[in-house]
Amino acid sequence: MEKINQFIDSLLLEQGVSKHTLSAYRTDLCCFAQWAEQEHKTLETVQSADILAYLAHRMQHGITSRSIARYLSALRHFYHYALIQRWVMHHPCETIENPKIGRKLPSTLTPQEVEQLLQTPVVSTPIGLRDKTMLELLYASGLRISELVNLQINQCNLRQGVVRVMGKGNKERLVPLGEEAIYWIELYLKEARNALLAGKQQEVLFPGRDGGALTRQAFWYRIKHYSQVADIKKPLSPHTLRHAFATHLVNNGADLRAVQLLLGHSQLSTTQIYTYVAGERLQQLHAKHHPRG
Repeated sequence: MEKINQFIDSLLLEQGVSKHTLSAYRTDLCCFAQWAEQEHKTLETVQSADILAYLAHRMQHGITSRSIARYLSALRHFYHYALIQRWVMHHPCETIENPKIGRKLPSTLTPQEVEQLLQTPVVSTPIGLRDKTMLELLYASGLRISELVNLQINQCNLRQGVVRVMGKGNKERLVPLGEEAIYWIELYLKEARNALLAGKQQEVLFPGRDGGALTRQAFWYRIKHYSQVADIKKPLSPHTLRHAFATHLVNNGADLRAVQLLLGHSQLSTTQIYTYVAGERLQQLHAKHHPRG
């Protein structure tokens, strides 16, 4: 703790930081140092992955995004000082961005809950087969509901296994579909779409009952209905399957920048929230790959 005390003294003497801030920094840094010691690390040897694992550990214990931002502030200031003092050779917080203050972690589902939801529609009816296909596509691609209901049939290239999406700000992106989603889209096109169109000419991939475009609100009601049938108790949002898509990718080792491209986020900081949600995966990776994990 000697280096923490030296850092705190420098803040007091050179920068005139308030006693409240000094106390908070000392507490946060001591907590981190104790955690690092349990992980067979020291303040001088931790890497960015260790700090992310620590933040994920704190999130699992109910710590808010505002507190995470405070921890990062303390660590950033400490390691900036540590670089000057030559205690470390690099800044482990340099590439870590703050979660958005005031923004709750996205509600998501476990893979088992997603499976329950996907199995709920009755696919023997045109509406049920349409809904099943839409749910499979949402989970396979991470589309926003608005992107899904506005999807045109010519935006799907099933041979190449991609969907061309026009997202926010008219930014276009290509998203891979996966074999399961392709299977259900092909079955839906073969057995249900024409029945829903009822002879009408419509370019939208998923029409409503009258052959017209399905609204975002209408499909959101369908998702809530299926969640009730599947007995899913968690609160859902229109982005629940999008969040599940991103969280499960990160949990299984996907690169954060790749997830950013798939979701159509303009800023990596927006995607980075899934790093905190996927904390369990980070801890497993650390335990598996670190020589003292």
